[in-house]
Amino acid sequence: MSFELKSPGIGSKRELYADLREQAQGLLAGEHDVIANAANFSALLFHSLPDLNWAGFYLYDGSELVVGPFQGKPACIRIAMGRGVCGTAAQSRQTQLVRDVHEFDGHIACDAASNSEIVVPLVKADGSLFGVWDVDSPRVARFDEDDRAGMEALCAVFMATLKS
Repeated sequence: MSFELKSPGIGSKRELYADLREQAQGLLAGEHDVIANAANFSALLFHSLPDLNWAGFYLYDGSELVVGPFQGKPACIRIAMGRGVCGTAAQSRQTQLVRDVHEFDGHIACDAASNSEIVVPLVKADGSLFGVWDVDSPRVARFDEDDRAGMEALCAVFMATLKS
């Protein structure tokens, strides 16, 4: 499926994210292997959303974030809690929507082509941190509040596949 940003009235971004949620649910249904689901989830979103140059997971190992399944160029391997956009999302447990990464104090430039970023913290049902979902774009201001809502809903689909 191709994801096109359509103008309001022709088909909203929200409707397109709803379609991606259905696809993710179908793709991940019945599978509980974390790596398999993370890999397929990353591929689905990377190849369905326009203007992305990286989409993937950083998994919390108990002390820091470690790169997990992703699509895009090679990435930073380890990120300290509270450092960069990913570490900030993990520590604050709040989605970080960054319109221009060059204006984010402490941004970690794994790919110099990245100009905007959205990072969703992934918290298990018991309240513990699983990691973060990180998406980068070469376009400034690529992500907005509809993307925040859509990404958070998609991440909820992924997190529902985890065993307690």
